[in-house]
Order: sequence, then structure tokens, then C-alpha cells
Amino acid sequence: MNISHLSEQEQIRREKLGDLLGMGIDPYPAELFPVNNNAATIKHQFNEENKETFKDICVAGRIMSIRDMGKANFAVVQDSSGRIQLYIKRDEICPGEDKTLYDIIWKKCTDIGDIIGVKGYVFKTKTGETSIHVKELSILAKALKPLPIVKEAEGQTFDAVTDPEFKYRQRYADLIINPEVKEVFTKRTRLVNAIREFLNERGALEVDTPVLQSIPGGAAARPFATHHNALDIPMYLRIANELYLKRLIVGGFDWVYEFSRNFRNEGMDRTHNPEFTVLEFYVAYKDYVWMMETTEQLLEKAAIAVNGTTIAVVDGKEINFKAPYRRVTMADAIREHTGFDITNMGEEHLRSVCKQLHIHVDKTMGKGKLIDEIFSEKCEKHFVQPTFIIDYPKEMSPLTKKHRTKEGFVERFELMVNGKEIANAYSELNDPIDQRDRFEEQSKLMERGDHEAMFIDHDFLRALEYGMPPTAGIGFGIDRICMLLLNQPSIQDVLLFPMMRPEKKDDE
Repeated sequence: MNISHLSEQEQIRREKLGDLLGMGIDPYPAELFPVNNNAATIKHQFNEENKETFKDICVAGRIMSIRDMGKANFAVVQDSSGRIQLYIKRDEICPGEDKTLYDIIWKKCTDIGDIIGVKGYVFKTKTGETSIHVKELSILAKALKPLPIVKEAEGQTFDAVTDPEFKYRQRYADLIINPEVKEVFTKRTRLVNAIREFLNERGALEVDTPVLQSIPGGAAARPFATHHNALDIPMYLRIANELYLKRLIVGGFDWVYEFSRNFRNEGMDRTHNPEFTVLEFYVAYKDYVWMMETTEQLLEKAAIAVNGTTIAVVDGKEINFKAPYRRVTMADAIREHTGFDITNMGEEHLRSVCKQLHIHVDKTMGKGKLIDEIFSEKCEKHFVQPTFIIDYPKEMSPLTKKHRTKEGFVERFELMVNGKEIANAYSELNDPIDQRDRFEEQSKLMERGDHEAMFIDHDFLRALEYGMPPTAGIGFGIDRICMLLLNQPSIQDVLLFPMMRPEKKDDE
């Protein structure tokens, strides 16, 4: 194999790999290695009184540092639970005359990043550090690429890898050298489990709905398009699972939910990724007022599950998820922060307002989009503590029931936290005739060039014609909730493998 294009370090490691193979040592053995403990358990539980419990320890992990002291070495290995020090003495692992295992395999052919297995007993060094005295050592996987070097001294980390290009593209290496990153994703799982537990305790049923759809419905967004070869039809990755979950309410389920991977063929920034996770649930015989109360309870529980408190520190600000949350109408929010009352404004008047507010708009935008732009540009940033923005204009919400008392408005809320929307909910529109009219209005916007306007879903309309009970529904942006509760500045920091541009080749 031609290795001339590799770095010097990579070439040296491949030479060491060849040396191991030449000695008949498999650097990637297939045999099970009988791990019976881990770094965290040993460090937390070992003491002089129970040391007999730790006299036959078998641990595996990645070498993170080596201190060569001649006939003895100290090394640090990292497993899934943390790091622990090893003491490796030449005459202990090679008690006979043959010192090959130590001199050749350990001293010559082992590198930082290699995965090894060790057997031995636990003790404390003269400095009081809990360590493993190694009696047997095995190479389990030879690392051919060196890890970036991260230095630690006096409890501080130096030269930590912070380059986003490296962190997001090589998440596997990021997780190895930055242990705090792993904790972010451990907490993310804890968050999702807490939400799932909240819903299951209340009788909700978790379901699965299609990712590939013939009509991308349930939201105003640009879809990813593909093609189904066998059926010879265009297909789309789902932008939302709303219309399928509401079909299940029609079918007789009272409360359904789904953690869904959704896809929107749109921009990428600090709070947007083309592939993202949404929790949606729908509950029969409820409305958006009930949904606000349930949302408060759910997020309060989630915050405590992740951080042990309802308070999350975000960008240096304390945000309290303790219920209840403030409620502000969309019209009042715009009036408060722009001075304009949009209650009875038509499309042209709204265009004029946008011009006065220096908000860029184009001819494809209808009344709903114009109002959305005003709110997004001038109001969102002011809502730091959890706040329900309620009662949206009808044109902004084609799937929402008309407001019971306010003409021209619908029963919808968005939950704003730290200047961003993290949840969107409705009293769901269940009038099939009104729903058809709303879809047709969306079709007209599509003809004007609005690529985010909704398609007409005739099967969903047919489902509504069978009768859907009064229903409350909501969608939570799980990634954005994670950003808030875990104090992460970017959505890429809470996604294990965020979307990246194709990697440039060296000759490009």
C-alpha cells in the first residue's frame, strides 16, 4: 500500500502495525476481552478496606497518555466512564527472561490512542491516586491516526480542540478528547426519556409515521425531493408528521405522540439544521388552553430531570422553566415592540409597515408571511423567559381552528424562550370544508412562488370528512430545548452528526 500521502506520524504507526503482524500478533483480535469493571466505579468505590474486591480487575480502554520511566511506565486509559491510571512494570508483565511483550510491544509498538485491555489489581500510589497495577496487557485495536494533543495541568485543560470544522465533522474524535461533549449527549438522552415518561404516565401512545411521503404536509417549509423507482412517483422526506398523527385521532386514538426526524431543505445557521428532531403529540377533546398548561408541566419536569432544578443558565442568563408562563397575544407583542396594530391590516398595509420597519419582503409573501416577518425581526428577541405568544392571525395558521371569540384570529400559540420558538401548538382545525379552503389559499401562494406553502393533502381532507374530534396538538423542537437546558450555543453542539458541507480534498 502506498503510504506516501500520509503524515509522518501516520506512516510510523503503520510501520508499527507491520511489526506487530510480523511477530504474529493480531492488533485487532476477535476474541472477547472479559471486561469486569470500569474507571469510574474503581475510582469511586475503591478503598483500603475493600481492596480484596478489586484484586482481579479487567479493564479496557484507549491510551490517553504515557509516562516512560524505563523499566516501568505510567499510562492513563479512558473507557466509557472516564479515565484511570495504569502502572505497568516490565518484570510484572514479563516475569520470565523474555521481555519482548514489554520492550517490543509496549515500548516500541504502542501509541497514544491505541485501545488496550489490562488485568491486574487496584492500589493507591504514594501521591494517593487510585491506579491499576497491570499484570497482563493486550492490544485490542491499533490506532493508525494520532489524536490531537490536549494538555491538562493543575485541573485545567490547555490546547483543547475547539475548531467547529473538526468537532462537527469528526465527532468521534471530539468525543474522545473532549469528555464534556459526551455529557451533553448523555443529558440529551435523559431529557428525551423524561419527556417520554411524562407522556406515558398520562396514557399517551408512542407511534411511528412515514418519513417518505407523497405529499409533504403539516408545516410551511421547503421539502427534500426524491423518487420512488418501483412506483415511479416523486416522494418527499417529511417536513412534519402532523397530518399522519391527526389521522390516528380520526381513527380513534385519544392521545398519540412521536419523536420524529424531520427534514427541511432550507438554510443552516446557529438554530437550524436541515435534519432535526421534533416531538409532536395530539390529544382528543382538548384545546390550546389545556395544551399550554400541559406544556408548562412537561418542560418543568424535563428541566429538573436534566439539571436538578427548573432554572437553566443560558448565555449567562437564568431562565426559569417553573410554571406558569406569561401569555401575550401576537397582536399585543407586535404593538408593544413596533408601535403598529396589525389587527385589521390588509396585505398592502402590512407591506408598507415592513418597509417602514426596514424589513425585507418580496412579492411571494402573503399576509401571514408578512406578519411572521414583522414578529421574527422585531419581537422574538425580547422574549427571554418562557412566554406563550397566543392568538395568531388566520393567514399564518392554515391548520388551526378559528378563534372562539376573535374574528380573523386562530387558537394557536408558540412558546418563546431566549428569543427563539421552541414549541408550536393549536386547537386543531377539524372542519373539513374550512380546511379545504385554507389549503386552496396555500395553493395560490405556491403559484405566486412561495416554496414553503402547503400542498393540498386530499387524503387528509378525506380523513377529516369522517369526523375528527376537537383536538389539541403541539410540536416541540427537541434540539432547541436541548440547547437551552444544556447551555449550548449552537444546534450543531446538540447533534451528534450535524449537516456539513462536503469535505474538500487535499488537491482541491
